[in-house]
Amino acid sequence: MDIRVRTCAGMVGGGWEGGVAVFRSVPFAAPPVGPHRFAAPAPAVGWDGIRDVTAFGPPPPQPNCVATGDDWLTLAVWTPSPGRTGLPVIVWISGGTYLNCNTANPHLDGAALAHGGAVVVSAHYRTGFEGFAELDGAPGNRGLLDQLTALSWVQDNITAFGGDPANVTVLGQSAGAGSIAALLVMPTASGLFRRAVLQSIPGTYFTRELAADIAGEITAGFGRRPCVDDLVDLPPQMLVAATRSVTERLPRYAHRWGAVTSTPTPFSPVMDGTVLPVSPWAGLARGAAHEVELLIGHTRDEFSLFAARLDDIGDTEVDALIAGLTPTPGAPRYRATYPLLSAPQLRETALSDWLFRMPALHLAEAAHTGGARVWLYELRWGFGPEGASHSLDTLLVFGTAHIDTGLTATGADTQAEARKLSNTMRSEHLCFAATGDPGWARYRPRTRATRVYDPAASVVEYPEQRSRMLWRDQRFGTLDLPR
Repeated sequence: MDIRVRTCAGMVGGGWEGGVAVFRSVPFAAPPVGPHRFAAPAPAVGWDGIRDVTAFGPPPPQPNCVATGDDWLTLAVWTPSPGRTGLPVIVWISGGTYLNCNTANPHLDGAALAHGGAVVVSAHYRTGFEGFAELDGAPGNRGLLDQLTALSWVQDNITAFGGDPANVTVLGQSAGAGSIAALLVMPTASGLFRRAVLQSIPGTYFTRELAADIAGEITAGFGRRPCVDDLVDLPPQMLVAATRSVTERLPRYAHRWGAVTSTPTPFSPVMDGTVLPVSPWAGLARGAAHEVELLIGHTRDEFSLFAARLDDIGDTEVDALIAGLTPTPGAPRYRATYPLLSAPQLRETALSDWLFRMPALHLAEAAHTGGARVWLYELRWGFGPEGASHSLDTLLVFGTAHIDTGLTATGADTQAEARKLSNTMRSEHLCFAATGDPGWARYRPRTRATRVYDPAASVVEYPEQRSRMLWRDQRFGTLDLPR
């Protein structure tokens, strides 16, 4: 423990690593177990002496992760200068299909961003059943409530780490971006952050009826109801296993849950009227976050990673899949717009549009309508068969695209392109966090200025024009049980 910082709950001891001070397991709430299981997060319990936070805390229960403790609600901080004040703060909210969240993930190490002059915070939040299942006797969207509590911790404590609580940017990808979109329209989040970066926001938010039916199916194998009294004694890993079983069989529930079964997860934030009062698109269009500056983006080949794991598909099956999306332009219009695509390619294009690309574009348009300042980007550079895949923009911003992705096996020219693009993206994201302007023209519906990240590094009219026209009259909101 080379360096000590006092938080509201007590003193923590971290360490210097490569010129950055790192604090890896700082509690921001009480462990959500025992009487706190399935409850809103409770305040962290204070401690005497110096708490060693040089190792990451245990992640919340999730697939492919062995439980090592129950103190899940901790956060990590990377800071270039804990003795300084006034640095911009970036709070990372992890993606992972609303099922995974782990500050120890090496792809999400905050050191490179901290070296750029920001204080970086990465917070655990309850995922999967613990965080998003709709249960009788429990508040909904507990994962979002955890995120709110982490952001409140930042307001109360980040000055001691060198950060400016008045200059906080939330950054999230996929489920993390979906969480941020929810936070943008939640009155309880007002004032907790000044800016937001949303990478590949998924367009899935559930009604309470749909979420309750999914929770009931997961608990049915135990012969229990989806309510706190029936579940509070069940080990979390049993619910993780039951969730995984349902997730692996999602296509079988198409008649029951509709478009949800075209996604890789049975969980999403729930529009419950209390924690989340309105869908992000509707709320932003009404001005819910007009004072928050927004950087919104997606990759070109969003669904390629998921498509690589799917079986082959024929024309009839892909037409039925597109027809089942909510909303949907319809299979005939897709075929007319993309006549040269094979059935698997059409599936990938339609699901890229429905799940990520068009939700991001429509969110930018809604936020602009509501008075917010908005910037838009698309990552078009990629490597390997997946191309500009889902999450690659995140790895480039964090400077970790070389870790376990196959990039190191490519040629020197590709690796050099990746390093250059990574530096550019990180610099522009840091500029946005510090000033509220990433350095290119704002998004406006008339011009649709879009920063394209590829070796040419240009600003053009939104590149996915064919899909934009297909989805022009569709409106994202919430997914419900099929009627």
